[in-house]
Amino acid sequence: MDFTLRAPEPADVETLAQLHTRCWKQSYANQLPADYFTPEQLESRRTLWGRLLADQNPALRRVVAESQGELVGFALAGPGLDGEDRLQLYSLYLLAQCHGSGIGQGLLDAVLGDEPAVLWVARGNPRATAFYRRNGFAFDGAEKTDPGLPQMIELRMLR
Repeated sequence: MDFTLRAPEPADVETLAQLHTRCWKQSYANQLPADYFTPEQLESRRTLWGRLLADQNPALRRVVAESQGELVGFALAGPGLDGEDRLQLYSLYLLAQCHGSGIGQGLLDAVLGDEPAVLWVARGNPRATAFYRRNGFAFDGAEKTDPGLPQMIELRMLR
């Protein structure tokens, strides 16, 4: 599958909000209640992406993947959020139809390279866990839950 990576642009906000929601539906349908995906949730993603694309912090790494003229994935990384002295992968999402295409690897490489890093992965997401393990990440035993999503447990991985 041919793809290109590029920096996201302000004009991408709406598409990224919809892509983000679609990827969450594909990744977490078995972990989230059906009523989680509301119009308000999509609006929240629009606000998030508006802030992310307006942020001029040079330490924030953002990249999107396009295939056949459509945005199909994105990755975000930056300084550790929990006091870690290493880069943190904030998110990496890719449409299910693009899994196994090399796009996810391209996104990860674009925002992390081979630097030491930390990330949080949802328990019950074996595909993502296997991908991160192939890239040198290992669980360190830490876990957390988001107060707004108590059913979703996240596990920390380091490399």
